[in-house]
Amino acid sequence: MEKIAILDFGSQYTQVIARRIRERAVFSEILPFDTPATRLADPEIRGLLLSGGPASVYSRKVPQPDPAIFALRKPILGICYGMQLLAHHLGGRVAHSSKREYGPGVLQRRAGSLLFSGLPRELKVWNSHGDKLTRLPRGFRSAARTENSEFAAIEDPARRIYGLQFHPEVHHTPLGRHILENFVHRICGCGRKWTMRSFIERACDDLRAQVGRENVILGLSGGVDSSVAAALLHRAIGQQLTCVFVNNGLLRKHEAEGVRRLVKRNLRVRLKYVDASDGFLHRLRGVTDPERKRKIIGREFIRVFERTTQQLRGSHRFLAQGTLYPDVIESVSIGNNPAALIKSHHNVGGLPKRMRFRLVEPLRQLFKDEVRRVGEQLGLPREVVWRQPFPGPGLAVRCLGEISEDKLRVLREADWVIVDEMKKSGLYYKVWQTFAVLLPVKSVGVMGDERTYENALAFRAVESQDAMTADWVRVPYDLLAKISNRIINEVRGVNRVVLDITSKPPGTIEWE
Repeated sequence: MEKIAILDFGSQYTQVIARRIRERAVFSEILPFDTPATRLADPEIRGLLLSGGPASVYSRKVPQPDPAIFALRKPILGICYGMQLLAHHLGGRVAHSSKREYGPGVLQRRAGSLLFSGLPRELKVWNSHGDKLTRLPRGFRSAARTENSEFAAIEDPARRIYGLQFHPEVHHTPLGRHILENFVHRICGCGRKWTMRSFIERACDDLRAQVGRENVILGLSGGVDSSVAAALLHRAIGQQLTCVFVNNGLLRKHEAEGVRRLVKRNLRVRLKYVDASDGFLHRLRGVTDPERKRKIIGREFIRVFERTTQQLRGSHRFLAQGTLYPDVIESVSIGNNPAALIKSHHNVGGLPKRMRFRLVEPLRQLFKDEVRRVGEQLGLPREVVWRQPFPGPGLAVRCLGEISEDKLRVLREADWVIVDEMKKSGLYYKVWQTFAVLLPVKSVGVMGDERTYENALAFRAVESQDAMTADWVRVPYDLLAKISNRIINEVRGVNRVVLDITSKPPGTIEWE
């Protein structure tokens, strides 16, 4: 499968670059910045992209690529720090700029560059850099300039090496996607072969080869990821799959009934229901640290699965999970990746090191919107495919501080109100995620003629495409008022509702 390899130097936009390339129907893969050139020589890799990053090429212990990548004769595109790196390695000069460029700018391109083919002479771009290129490497020429830099885009067409000082991947560079399209199609020669139909065919072949005639057990939550994983596995291996639905005591209201309906009507796979809520809540008693919560939940899931498989017919050597690409990226550092760990995902960082299962992760290469398209191809209903994401650890990460059954009751009832009102308004399927967070804070209120001292609850609504970045949704005031009034009137134990208006970054979508 032809692909573009992205070397990650710690940019907050690396995952956005990967998404933009996949939108051009070309597979992209994020790799550590120091991936050896011998691995990148793989003929399936049609081009290399060097991401941006927070470092300066002249600082000590900065992330550096394997210098041998420049001798691979593969097309290379460097973005921001990636451009400065390639210029520095190839004999150019980078210096601190007396006038830094952050935010919007105007790019004036020069004629004749394949990278800007079909684009106007003047483009709006987004900058984020303090250093700039002051001398071109031998063989290079300027392809575009800004007010602050003669070398805002550079190229060596003979060697097919290109550099951009701005960020083409972000929304604030409106025509940036066309630049990336020129790189992957015109310069790298990639076809439009990355489609969800082709993914399904390849994934089914890979799954059959991986598991052979062995049985597979899958933890089915009823959410998008696990439902699509179940449908894909069922297509690949049929009756070798058994789904286990674990009631961990951290579910939404009426979740258990909904999952059973889904399996009966749409998935038609074998389902084993396990009520393990007492065990999960017992292990979480007194725990307040969010990372500990995630790890405890991940380990308890494995214990439940191991006990459950002993009750099933035949042996089950494989455990399937709905792990997605962002889960992997945010949960672990890739090699010596300078990007910091954001959180451990229950499918990635929460699993015990020693378990008797071998993992099967059929969606590991996909972003969320790609998973939804796979679900549509597999014939899953709209209410499943376009359901809003729900965290694997469930309400545990929306109940800040210590977990109790009463707090979970409050969250379930508030969540039910929010989902109900969002669906009535017609906004539920148009918004990435809406949910309640129970805060470890109490406030004074007045209900009737009496003073109250009850819980505060935060309402969060965010818009996103892949969960890597997100912005808060400007929910209409009338709807906010309706949600707040219903929660306070119907949910015993809450007397205050606040609105979370934090984007990602700097915040995360979930609070824990």
